[in-house]
Amino acid sequence: MTKSILVLKLGSASITTNAEIDEAIIADITRQVAVLADNYHIILVSSGAVAAGKKFLKNYKGRMKERKAAAAIGNPLLLGTYSKYFQPYGISIAQSLCERQHFSNRTQFLQLKETYEELWKNGVIPIANENDVVSNLELKFSDNDELATLLGVGFGASLILLGTSVPGVLDKNGEVVAKIDMINSDVFSLATKNTSEVGLGGMTSKLTFANLATTMGIKVIIFGVRTDDGILKAVKEETGTVCEPKVCSIPARNKWLASGSLVTGRLTVDEGACKAIRNRKSLLAVGVRSI
Repeated sequence: MTKSILVLKLGSASITTNAEIDEAIIADITRQVAVLADNYHIILVSSGAVAAGKKFLKNYKGRMKERKAAAAIGNPLLLGTYSKYFQPYGISIAQSLCERQHFSNRTQFLQLKETYEELWKNGVIPIANENDVVSNLELKFSDNDELATLLGVGFGASLILLGTSVPGVLDKNGEVVAKIDMINSDVFSLATKNTSEVGLGGMTSKLTFANLATTMGIKVIIFGVRTDDGILKAVKEETGTVCEPKVCSIPARNKWLASGSLVTGRLTVDEGACKAIRNRKSLLAVGVRSI
């Protein structure tokens, strides 16, 4: 039986205490992931490299060059911590430092997919993170919620788990919203734009990319990493907020175009041309209004 793909994203705030990597949390995460590894091909998207490395920099202020240096120091430390706690379960890991353009270039994207498939074939769990050392503002993931979503959509995941430092999406009374059938303006109004001291994302970001993933037919669960057995319970939909997927029959290549490709220009067409394109007919010059 072919295993389905599960993407687990862990934010910096979820795996740090006092702005440093919390090994007890990493140990608990690896324990739960080891349980799931028998039934899923797992992609672990983990932030935390900057948090792990910044203490080695003098007078760290969070400037871009300092974040890059902290990431360079922190990446091997973070991976070493994961490796240490996966080892008792006989699980090997691989580092996958991704850049935004890897998803917009079809050839590079397919090479990335082939690499992950080879890792899974050998029982290895890829741990993905943005390549902060060389990424630039123009070609950068907004955060690892985007990276997790692009991996999930591009690779055909059945489930994306977005781990956070809160129990899930909270309503105005502070209670967890158990299920969201449609991510609309009412849902976004529940999210704050605040981010943690050690991360880039927030609930607004999670909902934005959950909306993309569910539109592409993938179930998304936003859950609290520090909940007892939070990962295992999230898979069973026993904790967190379940964002239900929509029915989606879009071919895999078109999903890649809709999610991974970068916008490099805009073409405005009239209503007639729009209708023709929707009916898979040719676009005529007369229908183009602006470029």
